[in-house]
Amino acid sequence: MCHSDPRKYYYLVLFNIINNFNMSETEKKTNRRDFLFTASYTIGAVGVGSAIWPLVHQMNPDKAQQALATTEVDISQVEPGKSITVLWRGKPVFLKRRTQDEIVEARSVALKDLPDPQKDEERVKDGKDEWLVMLGVCTHLGCVPLKDKGEFNGWFCPCHGSHYDVSGRIRKGPAPKNMEIPNYEFVDSNTIKIG
Repeated sequence: MCHSDPRKYYYLVLFNIINNFNMSETEKKTNRRDFLFTASYTIGAVGVGSAIWPLVHQMNPDKAQQALATTEVDISQVEPGKSITVLWRGKPVFLKRRTQDEIVEARSVALKDLPDPQKDEERVKDGKDEWLVMLGVCTHLGCVPLKDKGEFNGWFCPCHGSHYDVSGRIRKGPAPKNMEIPNYEFVDSNTIKIG
């Protein structure tokens, strides 16, 4: 007999009809009960999954936040000694193009004089020492510090009096840590990608 022989299916159907005819009533009830239980559990599982899915899905970030995961900034117009502020993930980011004097000043500070010791070289990218990129949020209570203010020619937080130097390191006041450096990279000589 060939695989596509229709007699094969005819015999299979005939066998099932005879087998069902010879089944006792209790066997038929058992099969029917098993089917009803299986169908009920399946429908219940689909219903629970349908109810839970919206709750899980609402925890995902919305499309606007996903779009802000990275941002590219044109830095070609920033002069030495000047800074710009951009918004990234709802927070301000300070981008400062430091002068050579500011770099020397930041690197001449002894680490023992810093509440949160960190070298200036650790806060910038290699070969791009003039560019300082950091979150513009005070590490004390989250205020936005003012640029080019304070006792150390950096940033000053007017809320509680924290002073940061030209490298964004805490020098005086209640802030416990230096301003945070986000993940960033130089796409080219005129563009920085934050995030």
